[in-house]
Amino acid sequence: MANQLESLVATIKSKMRALKKSKSSSAKPYIKMDKSSSVKVEIRSRKARKLIDKTLKAADRPGKRTVS
Repeated sequence: MANQLESLVATIKSKMRALKKSKSSSAKPYIKMDKSSSVKVEIRSRKARKLIDKTLKAADRPGKRTVS
């Protein structure tokens, strides 16, 4: 009985491996989507906000002149 169970488990494992290999080579799991225009605007506004914050911090400390 134990031998039959071991062979059954081995057969199932080998079939699962074969199934995974055939799936991964034939089709991608998802299609990459481009960013929408609203997301692009949001990213740009966040970058602009960070730059403005850096500039204001530098302006608050007149002893240091560099904005990095």
